[in-house]
Amino acid sequence: MTELDHKDLIYKVNILMKENKDLQQTLNKLGKNKDKLTSKIEELEKIIAKVPPDMLPKDFNVEIGQSTLRFNMVTILYIDIHGFKKISQSKDVQDAIDELDQMLFKFNKIAKKYKLQIIKTIGDTFMAAGGVPVKNSTNPIDVVLAAVEIAMHVKELRNEHKIKNQEFWELRIGINTGAVKASAYGKKKISYDLKGETVNTATRMATSSSIGKVNISANTYVLVSEYFICNHHGKQPVKYEGELDMYYVEKLKPELTDLQEGLIPNHIFQVKYALRQFSDLQEIILDKLEKELPEYLFYHNYKHTIDVVNQAELIGYGEGVSDEEILLLKTAALFHDAGHIISYQNHEYYGCQIAKELLPQYNYTPEQIEKITELIMATELPPNPKNILERIMCDSDLDYLGRIDFIPVSNTLYDELKAQNKMGSLNDWNKIQVKFLTSHQYYTNTANKLREVNKEKQIDRIKQTIDWKNEEEKLLFEKDVKKIAETAEKRKKEILDNK
Repeated sequence: MTELDHKDLIYKVNILMKENKDLQQTLNKLGKNKDKLTSKIEELEKIIAKVPPDMLPKDFNVEIGQSTLRFNMVTILYIDIHGFKKISQSKDVQDAIDELDQMLFKFNKIAKKYKLQIIKTIGDTFMAAGGVPVKNSTNPIDVVLAAVEIAMHVKELRNEHKIKNQEFWELRIGINTGAVKASAYGKKKISYDLKGETVNTATRMATSSSIGKVNISANTYVLVSEYFICNHHGKQPVKYEGELDMYYVEKLKPELTDLQEGLIPNHIFQVKYALRQFSDLQEIILDKLEKELPEYLFYHNYKHTIDVVNQAELIGYGEGVSDEEILLLKTAALFHDAGHIISYQNHEYYGCQIAKELLPQYNYTPEQIEKITELIMATELPPNPKNILERIMCDSDLDYLGRIDFIPVSNTLYDELKAQNKMGSLNDWNKIQVKFLTSHQYYTNTANKLREVNKEKQIDRIKQTIDWKNEEEKLLFEKDVKKIAETAEKRKKEILDNK
């Protein structure tokens, strides 16, 4: 091969590599677009499933009951009920059926308590699901709690019948978590038919369970093991998947219950649960902010909210606050700018109103909601934090002042104010920034260690960009800044002395 041929070959290889890279990028882009479209289709199908057929346009080609929804994480509760033959030998058949109906009615009531969707209640089978039709991250815990309560209820009934020397129904309970396909049908009341290997595995868990036990798959165990004591008791052969580990749920972990039986959640459990549930709440609020905030909010947007939530958690743990206080901080951070949907002015107040309306749906107590609204109002300028949580909140809200990305973040705030005709030139903005940074104080040890030094550097950097009309203007400005710094330090001391 000549040198010329060699160079030509290298050239062709480079061309092919470039084409391959371009194709890979195109493929990745198409994949992302497909995921977005699939998600939108699922949302639309979910909405369509709730619309009665007679309200849809005549030429609409999707029929309720035939549209399929996909849920990536659903937990199935499957209960096999046995014993009819034995019971009917010792009592009237109709009495036995009435007894079964009463028991199933109780199961339905318990399922609704934990916000489960009833899938099937036919004869000697009961099936419910968590995470349908509303997707959530807590459904494995919800379903296990429901199953444990059902098992407790049946155990009490069995003991009552045993005293009377009567036979009672035998239950085998199985639980599994995974993806399912759901068909929605019905007019006034929407019902769901679930299909997939997740459902099949749940039925196998029930079949492999001992009477009165709650048998969960390895899929569910991974998601609930930090809440419940579970004992491994064997494996279940599953087609195409090999052998699946099985666990019996015994009780809640000791620190999560105050009763010896270990079956009733305590306050520590509720906080732990709420911290997991927070991700569902956060998804709803961030989606609301992204869709409903005015377009000119280049700074006070959902990205800023995410930033403040993360910093509230970081500084909160740095200051050694409790898990419940972390929950309150993160929730306040999530809502602290939500009021911008209603008004730019007094947005803190409106954020409190939105929080008060939504948080009871997520089992926040009135006392927790009150503290959260106080934390939201603490972000009003000028700051006047009255306790450690309010100081953490204030530092989280303005954390960017001491970060290396201060300039680009600050520019988005300038653009936001400029779009509303609330700010003049960039030079004027820089002067305001110097004074604001000088007046600003971090109130927690964590924030001071992380950000204070950088904040001082920001001030020096901005000063170098300011154009002065003359030396006299510059001297007067420096004099004002010095006075602001003295006042700010004095005010910070007063606030911290009153802690």
